[in-house]
Amino acid sequence: MYFDSHCHLDRIDLDSFNNDFDTLLQTISDGGVTRLICIGVDLDSFDSMQQLIQPYDQVFCSAGVHPDYADATEPSVEQLCELAEGNKVVAIGETGLDYFHQSGDLDWQRKRFVTHIEAARSCRLPLIVHTRNARQDTLDLLRRHKADEVGGVLHCFTEDWEMARAAIDLGFYISISGIVTFTQAQNVRDMAQQIPLERLLIETDSPWLSPAPYRGKVNHPGRVGLVAEKLAEIRGESLQTLASATYQNANRLFGLS
Repeated sequence: MYFDSHCHLDRIDLDSFNNDFDTLLQTISDGGVTRLICIGVDLDSFDSMQQLIQPYDQVFCSAGVHPDYADATEPSVEQLCELAEGNKVVAIGETGLDYFHQSGDLDWQRKRFVTHIEAARSCRLPLIVHTRNARQDTLDLLRRHKADEVGGVLHCFTEDWEMARAAIDLGFYISISGIVTFTQAQNVRDMAQQIPLERLLIETDSPWLSPAPYRGKVNHPGRVGLVAEKLAEIRGESLQTLASATYQNANRLFGLS
């Protein structure tokens, strides 16, 4: 039984699923996934995303604007909290800092991140944080704006153990994606071995980052078990232990029974 803590169901190409969303959901279920979070990335697509997942009890979502979308409509604290009133919304994000894909004056990105932190504190929901090549600024803003009051997750984490440990000290979880199966990602495997089991989550970030042996193909949450298998292997834990712990961790973080 798996919990995919981060996916983008509304962005998966349905060509491989008979152009039918129910067929995709059945494929996911066949992969042992019983709960998943569909991540909000902008204000414009939120309503359609929420309507898409509404009929499915196993699918929840978040509300946020991705840090890579420079031209996206900027959210306010009030807007995010209003979206968070939806019955499916269990987190604020995807938010954070990305100094890999973006360059130049990124003050707009930092301001957007702060807006999300303040919204999460205001509506008492956890944060879903994207961070890339922005270790110190990410941690500084989380500390300065008291993100430890709500906690959250650093998703698709590929930074070092030192940053992971600092985030865990702030009450955050660390989520590992299919990157852990990539041949060249030894740094991710080394870091993932050190995450305490009670602070570990798994994800697909689908439709991207399909794990081996499907690398380069369209990803879907039904493949999150391959992430779990690789993590169990490198950590020396049974698959059942890792699957159960990450499932319970996700339920705890997102306030699900």
